[in-house]
Amino acid sequence: MTRSPDASGQEYAERCFRSSAGIGGGVLLLALSAWLGGDAMLRGTGNAPWLALAGLLFAVPMIVAFTLRPAVWAGEDRLLVRNPFRTITLPWASVEGVRAGYSSEVFADGKKYQLWAIPVSLKQRKRAARRQARDAAQDVTGRVSVTAAHPSGPLRAPSDQAIEDLRELAERGASRAGAQGSPTVRWAYELIAPSVVGLLLFAALAAVG
Repeated sequence: MTRSPDASGQEYAERCFRSSAGIGGGVLLLALSAWLGGDAMLRGTGNAPWLALAGLLFAVPMIVAFTLRPAVWAGEDRLLVRNPFRTITLPWASVEGVRAGYSSEVFADGKKYQLWAIPVSLKQRKRAARRQARDAAQDVTGRVSVTAAHPSGPLRAPSDQAIEDLRELAERGASRAGAQGSPTVRWAYELIAPSVVGLLLFAALAAVG
């Protein structure tokens, strides 16, 4: 999660949640695709270069969509969710709930939207639960703060903490005048179109032989 200062220099007007693992994996996949596809285009014979070009035209937007693109921005008035193929703008007043089960989700106007940028790790959640149980057993009062700093790591999984932050922002911003309105959805045609063209071109070239 990163934060950006607002124009007035006050605390933070916007928070950005992204998956560092997803970004790292996307960079590696793009590098591998460029290496393999570039080699096929430069050294391939027959229609191999064209197949490589079609494959890149299909694969690169898909890699970007599922690894580099997902992000969640939480501002004072609205939540902006950028998923692989859609960008959803949710004024805080329209948000009915935010939760993290097996995936992170936000509910607005009776619809559910997944938060691809905040992946849920059951392993991290179990690790955090073990820390809480261990600290509770060591605390003679039986009270443990889930937000206190801990020498061996956080007492809450990162995804659960992010969802808790979004829930607090939703409750705090729902009454703002600028947070009223309905959800809007925009499709990422800039990624969908080249992928479809690449897939069709690849299929046509493969059929021709």
